[in-house]
Amino acid sequence: MDVLLTGTYGRCGTALIDHLHDDPAYEFTHLNRSDRPDDHEYGGYETVVADIADGEAVESASDGQDAMIHLAGYPYTDGTWTDILEPNILGMVNALEAARTHELETVVFGSTNHVMGMYEVENAPELYTGTDVPFRLSAGDPVRPDSYYGVSKSFGEDIGRYYVENFEYPKRFHAIRICSVRMPEYDHPYGDAEAGVDDGKFDRNSDEYAHQVGRMKAMWQSRRDFAHMIDCCLQDSGTGFEIFNGVSDNERRWYSIENARERIGYEPQDNGESWNAPPE
Repeated sequence: MDVLLTGTYGRCGTALIDHLHDDPAYEFTHLNRSDRPDDHEYGGYETVVADIADGEAVESASDGQDAMIHLAGYPYTDGTWTDILEPNILGMVNALEAARTHELETVVFGSTNHVMGMYEVENAPELYTGTDVPFRLSAGDPVRPDSYYGVSKSFGEDIGRYYVENFEYPKRFHAIRICSVRMPEYDHPYGDAEAGVDDGKFDRNSDEYAHQVGRMKAMWQSRRDFAHMIDCCLQDSGTGFEIFNGVSDNERRWYSIENARERIGYEPQDNGESWNAPPE
């Protein structure tokens, strides 16, 4: 399967390089705003250097592809409307138009938990303690974005559904509401807490450290589980629109993965509760 991967060198795209790039089932074309030098950890991959807001470049890169994994976009919750307009709104339209024009069967869209972020805002920090979770959010629960970023990803889901239900291509659109995927150094439930310590924001004995650990034990999606979910989406032969929550099998997660288990055979290997300390 020929797959166009946009936003290759972010946290999620590099997880796919690590876990799927050598899979003989796939031939990846990488699209990113910038390349990486050969001596970089993720250097040496042939890259289409283009902005996702450049419709012609996205169209060209999509020619001959079977599927698209669309991860490119502005990724921060503190972004303004101006920040997200071109990469997340125009870029989303460009991706879907390219998929339609070049008859790609599948689009897998990197959405975000921030589409539902107000549920967390209203219940934090109590939500971060223990495994007695007060609710489990599913794709059928009302959307409640916490930021312009969350709003832009909700738009991406909606317009993906519009394309699938109104055009011949793409045949299927899977939106993954990604929870917390991190770079390899911090790919564990203590990752955000350790990053805060490394950045000098707080120390390991602080309440903030404990909150970060509690949150990640719920929200962590390991890099291998994320790649597995993408693989499940690409191998799916059904048609139509689906939303899946991108999270590992964490006991204290407040996002449901039952429809991903049933619909695409998602079987995550990792559980944040199995960690009692950061790696040494």
